[in-house]
Order: sequence, then structure tokens, then C-alpha cells
Amino acid sequence: MGNKLELTWLGKEKEIKIEPRILIENKELSNTEHDSETENMLIHGDNLLALKALESKYAGQVKCIYIDPPFNTGTRINADGEEIGYNDNLEHSIWLSLIRSRLQYLKVLMRDDGVIFVHLDDKEAAYCKVLLDEVFGRKNYINTIVMTTNDPSGFKSTSNKIFSTANYLFVYAKNSEKLNLKKIYIEKDYDTAYSKIILNINENYKNWKIQNLRDYVCIKNGFDDYKDAKKSISKELVDIWVKNYALNNPEQIIRTAAIGGGARKKRNETIEMSKNNRNEVFVHPNEDIDNFYIINGEQILFYKDRFKLIDGKSKPSQSLTDVWTDISWTGIAKEGNVIFKNSKKPEHLISRIINLATEDNDYVLDSFLGSATTVADTHKMNRRWICIEMANHAYTHCKVRLDKVIDGSDQGGISKSVNWNGGGGYKFYELAPSLINKDDFDEYVINKEYDADMLASAVALHEGFNYEPDSEIFWKQSKGNESSYLFVTTRHLNKSYLDSIKLTMEEGEYLIIACKSFEAELDKLYPNITIKKIPQMLLSRCEFGKDNYNLNIVNTPIYEDEEEENEDE
Repeated sequence: MGNKLELTWLGKEKEIKIEPRILIENKELSNTEHDSETENMLIHGDNLLALKALESKYAGQVKCIYIDPPFNTGTRINADGEEIGYNDNLEHSIWLSLIRSRLQYLKVLMRDDGVIFVHLDDKEAAYCKVLLDEVFGRKNYINTIVMTTNDPSGFKSTSNKIFSTANYLFVYAKNSEKLNLKKIYIEKDYDTAYSKIILNINENYKNWKIQNLRDYVCIKNGFDDYKDAKKSISKELVDIWVKNYALNNPEQIIRTAAIGGGARKKRNETIEMSKNNRNEVFVHPNEDIDNFYIINGEQILFYKDRFKLIDGKSKPSQSLTDVWTDISWTGIAKEGNVIFKNSKKPEHLISRIINLATEDNDYVLDSFLGSATTVADTHKMNRRWICIEMANHAYTHCKVRLDKVIDGSDQGGISKSVNWNGGGGYKFYELAPSLINKDDFDEYVINKEYDADMLASAVALHEGFNYEPDSEIFWKQSKGNESSYLFVTTRHLNKSYLDSIKLTMEEGEYLIIACKSFEAELDKLYPNITIKKIPQMLLSRCEFGKDNYNLNIVNTPIYEDEEEENEDE
């Protein structure tokens, strides 16, 4: 067996047996007035337990995942915003173990063509990159995106250390061969290389008159040329004139560029002809590309071709790269009308990710929801969503923000660019308590908080059955394959009761009955009926009674501009 390169740490191989909890809708907190059939889910509870709860129904269903886990910065913020101490002797080990378990469940939920974006700073980035390689496979690594989050200003910039402005997005596919990210363009300032103008663009190309753009603009403003204008007024003002004219008339504005490679070989004869006929415009015969014009041996490039529709407006653009410096983090404290000092993310960041990776109605998931930026954007952009938040701000921030999105009063962030006026809905879910706990005699018993329906649904989840009770045959509670069923009951089973069930079973049907107790030897009488006791049938499968697998370490940093704005509020 060959050597394997992997990241190791204390506690890595410790197995966590997660109890598959059911989700219980809190109808008082759900918002379904405008959409009673909504599939959007806001889940309050530990995210590892919640991910496990989603597994049976949503495995292979999620197109895009964005997570913004704790950055492990060295401080912990409690629910009141107060810093408290913590033991960091094993912080890397703890952080890696907890992140790893969540990544493994997130991968299960992803579609084959799905993608995950993991947002971190440099505290754990290098470790997490290796961890992601392990979970998803190095072949499914797509990119590392570098984002600037603030400007090197203020007292922090006076430190003798290099000022940090970067966050990172690690992008991984479930299967890179099936992933298809969209082409995205971002706004780009005026490119001064486009320095010429065609005065009579609407005439035949053979008659085109081409002039220096700066001279043309200055003449229009009453000067002899660009040099004369610079002497009379400031260069800065003249350059603004030129820029504005180019932005407003891109169809006239051009530059030239050398033609190389295959393009040159294909058009070599025309290129040489243009060199011999200075300042004449040529088009290669039988051209299969629109507007491939040649002058003086170079291609004419039109500024209008650099314009794309961005945020509903035609703007000069460039293709999106792996360095994102154009998203402003200033003002994000006020987005969503909720205050969240622990690093709210810009809506324009999340919307870019959603645009890049999804289409209408795709599922987007965020299991570290925070202030609900991810699903606020997802909702406005007509995608379905699943989100998880364990802290109280599931009620105080997430729900409040989403309700404002739905009623249309949230007009910040991306609302205007997507013409958002409200609509849609969501269902609010809580994790059910642990199915099995201990009584006063230290014996395992079924949790008294479970009613009959909850119990049947929970056991079905444990056994891998779909809970869908038959309206006519009571024992057909949950279905496995075409002919197998699961029936859960708290009654004591006897032979006469099972005989009555047996009479209603058809040939080839198989039934599992989960119950509290049954008569001796009863489990041996029926070849197509299996009887199991609750809770004994479940005890070895998972860890019951644990409600918190929380990342009990640090929170993400407060961004400088956000901190300042919040202090003003």
C-alpha cells in the first residue's frame, strides 16, 4: 500500500454517532401567509444534528452551499456580545474535528453537480484547505478566491505587522466533471487603451474616419486639441470628459491590438494587405466572427464589446477572476435592518456566489447562518433555501430579517438590483429532543415528549423508512421498498393482535413492528413479520441525549467598517 499524504490531529479518528432527529415545524414562527406550499426551511438547532436530520430527504438535492464557520481568531463572544476566555490548548484539533464532521454531512446533501464555498480568514485557511482536499478529493478543488474586506487605514495600519485585508473562499465541487459555473462579469473602470473614435460609425467601414479620442473631445469643448485643453484647465478634468464620453458612446470607441496565433494564420493575407494600405480598414473575406476589422495589420476592438449587463445596467466589464476587490464591505452593518457585530457579510458577495453557481429554484444551504445574509439573498433571487442557526439569533436576527424580506420592507443590499418587492415564505423548524433518555432508575426509555406520530416518524428515520401513513391500513405507517413496511406502536403485542394484522397482509409483503414489549416467543411465529423492542433496537446505533455539538470556540472577526457603523447606531 502506497504512502498517503493527509492532515492528522489529536482526536481525528474519534467516531461521532449522530442521532437522526426529526424536525418539528413551529407553525407560530413559520411565515407562510404568501406561500403555504413553501419548501424553504429555517432550522433552529445544532447544525450537526440538523444536517443529520436533513440527510434522509435531502441527500443529493443541494446545488450550492455557502458556509462561514467560526474563524478561530482567539477570542470567544457570548450571546451578550461579551468576550470570555477559553482553553485553546487543542484549538486546532477541536476546530478541525468539528469542521470535518460537518463537511462530511454537507457533501452527502450536495447534488452531483453541486459546489461548496467555505469562507475563512488566514487563521485556519491552510489547515482547512488540506481538510477539504481530504473530504472532497483534490481533483474536485476548483479555486481559492481572495477577497479584500477593508482598507489599510486607521490605527491598525500603523502596526509594525503587515496589515491584513484578505478573506478566502475555498471552492470545491462534489464532482468537478459535472460542475458548470456560469460566466460572470464585473464592472471595470474606463480602459484608457480605448483611445480612438470612429467619427462616422454608421457609414460603410471603407469610409470610416478615425481620430484620437482625447483630441476629439477637447475640440468639442472648444479647444484646439488635448494639449491645448490641458494647458487651459486641469488634466484631471479633461480626462473626466474623455472618460464620460467613452462610457456614453462605446459603440464609437476603439483600440487596436496585435493578431497572433491561429487568428493570424487564418487571416494572414488580409493582415499583410492592410499593412500595405495604411489607415484603410479591411474585413477578412468569409469572416465567421462579427466585426473582425483590421487596420495597419492589427485588429480593431470595439469598446462596446466590453459592456455587459451588471445589476440591471450596461457597464464596462471584465471576466470574474479569483481576486475579488470590487465588493464593498462598507455599510453592511445596516443591511437587513439587524445589528450583528460578529461579521455580517455583504449581500453583494452572496449574490455573486448564487449567480455563479445556481439557477432559479435550485437549493442553497447555509449551516452557519449568522445574520441570515445568505438566505435573504437566496430568497430575493428566487432560489429555494435551507438554513441552520443554533443560537438565539435564529429568532432575534434570522427570522426578523427574513420576515422583512418577505413583506418587502427590506430594500437594502441587492433588493433594488433584482427589483425585490416581497413575497414567498418559509417554515420554521426546531430539532426534536432526543428520542431516548434515562429514567429515574437509570434505565433507557422513550422520551415522554414524543407523541405517537413523532415516535413513528423518528423510528422510521432511524430504520431508513419513509414516514407516510396509509389512510386505510393502520400498520402501513412507513414504507421501505415496494413491499416492506414499518409499524411503530407503544402497546404490548400479543398473538391475537398480530393475527389480525397478518390477515390484512398480502403475499410478498414484509412488516417490521417496533414496540415497547411483546409476548414471549411471539417474534418467532411469523416469517414475514419482524418484531423489535424500543429502545433496545436503537441504542447501539447512535449517541442519544446529546444536544450540542457546537463549535465551542471562537467567532469570526469584527470588520473595521462594520464596527464603526454599529457604534454610531
